[in-house]
Amino acid sequence: MALLLERSVEEAHLYMAMHPCEVCGESDFECQSAVVMAEGDLASRYQGPCDGCGTAREFVFRLPEAVSLPGNRVRFGGPEPSELLDAGEWLWVAGNFAAVEPLGDLAAEDLAAEELTGEELAAARADLAGAVAAVDEVLKFLPDGAEEPPDEAFWSERGKRVRAESPADLRREHLEARRAKYEEALTVLTGR
Repeated sequence: MALLLERSVEEAHLYMAMHPCEVCGESDFECQSAVVMAEGDLASRYQGPCDGCGTAREFVFRLPEAVSLPGNRVRFGGPEPSELLDAGEWLWVAGNFAAVEPLGDLAAEDLAAEELTGEELAAARADLAGAVAAVDEVLKFLPDGAEEPPDEAFWSERGKRVRAESPADLRREHLEARRAKYEEALTVLTGR
């Protein structure tokens, strides 16, 4: 089986956090990273002991031929859809970023009135930027003119569950509205 593509370090770390230790269920591990050759490809290898039980953990991902730098916005990868996380998982990630306190489901006007400290404000901006970027990742799975991701855009248990529980949330119109809401809230917070 070919190695999965790591489009960015951020995407790789998100994938690893979503795939906890098979022995104890802990997500964190003290990983060391290295660039290696694996299966004939240049790859990133992350390895280290599980923080929970000490079990050796290792992840190896194929590196892209060219790296695109994210600029001043959060980006998890280039223009191609992810090989690490499916469309449903990206929607789940977006919801988790946006649900972090003190954001919750606050509307942009509510955020403007929210009293956030410097650290809280920075964290809220980072979470909303992550939510916007995660919705962008879902949108990459929609072929031109399609209203929803195709069946092959869902391969994980979590992604299939997200799709089954709320298929309307994966429609282009809903995704674009959700992205706009997150972007508006981020604009409000950035202006503070």
